[in-house]
Amino acid sequence: MDRLIYTSMTGAKNLMFRQDALAQNLANANTTGYRADTVALRAVPARGQEAGTRVFALETTTGADHSPGPMQATGRPLDVAVQGPGWIAVQGLDGTEAYTRAGNLQVGADGTLQLPNGLPVLSDGGAPIVVPVDAKVQVGADGTVSANVDGRPEVNQAGRIKLVNPEAAELTKGLDGLFRIRSGEPAEVDETVRLADGTLEGSNVNVVEAMIGMIAAARQFEMQMKLLSTAEQNEQKAAGLIGNL
Repeated sequence: MDRLIYTSMTGAKNLMFRQDALAQNLANANTTGYRADTVALRAVPARGQEAGTRVFALETTTGADHSPGPMQATGRPLDVAVQGPGWIAVQGLDGTEAYTRAGNLQVGADGTLQLPNGLPVLSDGGAPIVVPVDAKVQVGADGTVSANVDGRPEVNQAGRIKLVNPEAAELTKGLDGLFRIRSGEPAEVDETVRLADGTLEGSNVNVVEAMIGMIAAARQFEMQMKLLSTAEQNEQKAAGLIGNL
C-alpha cells in the first residue's frame, strides 16, 4: 500500500497550523506591544527499509518575533513604552508573573495600576501597584510610579514597576499573549531597562508579509490536497489491477 496519502496529510495538517498563526498575527496587527507568532515547518525522512523516499512535514514553532514595533507618541501620562530590550511584569489570570510590552496602563476602580484587560502591573517587590483613587499618576523612566492627590505639592511614590530583560530563549509565549520564563521562576529586575512616557509601542506584525504568507500557505495546502486525491486514485487503480489478476 502506498503511504503517499499519509505524507501528504502531514503537509496539509501543518499548513493549517501555519495559517492559524498567520491569522492570529493579522488579528493583532493593531494590538499594543504585540509580538508576532512565528511558525516553521521542517522535513523529516520516514524511517524504515521501504520508506527511504518518504518525507514527513513537522511543525517547528520558534516562538515569537522579538523585533521592536513602531513607537507612537500619545502624550498620555499613563502610556509607556519600553525603550530597547525589556519587559513589563504583570500578574496573569492564573496568578503567575508574566511579561508584556503593552504599556497602555490605567488605574482601576480600586486604585490598582493595570492593563486595559484588568491584569495588575507588578512592582519590583512582586506585589500589584496601588495608587490613590483620582490621583494624578506619572511614571518615571526607571518605572517609578508617583501619585499626586488634589494638586498638593508633595508627591507620593506608589511603587516601582518591575522591569525585566531575560534572554529571548528563556521566554515562552502563552495562549493569553503574555510571555513567561520556561522554568516557571520569576525573572530578575533589570536596572538598565528604561521606559518612555507618553508613548506606546505598536504591534510588530508586518501586515503585507502576513497576507502574502497566508496566500502562499493556501496554495501549498491546495497542492497537498491534490496529492491526497492522486494517492487515492492510484490506490483505486492498483486495487483494480490486482482484482483482475
